[in-house]
Amino acid sequence: MKFAIVFATVLTVALGAAISGDKDAVIVKADFDNIGTDGFNYAYETSNGISAQEQGQLLNQGAENEAIAVRGQFQYVGPDGVTYAVQYIADENGFQPQGAHLPVAP
Repeated sequence: MKFAIVFATVLTVALGAAISGDKDAVIVKADFDNIGTDGFNYAYETSNGISAQEQGQLLNQGAENEAIAVRGQFQYVGPDGVTYAVQYIADENGFQPQGAHLPVAP
């Protein structure tokens, strides 16, 4: 479970970087306020239109059903000039993204 959440986070950052291709982009905002053993909260924005925000918390700490619950969003400007935004939840039910450009399951 923890691997899936970490993988989704890394994929989010990698996807944004791969699509932009802007090697001169700089970080214009970064907030890493609360990163600890019981949860985290961060946000960043770059000069080329990439931004992300995520917060997570440890549920049922120390119990057999301990899990991490994450909520977040990211956005980037695609090669077509359109800004794509995705909101997501990642928890014991898996990664659940939502975005206007994403297909919806029947």
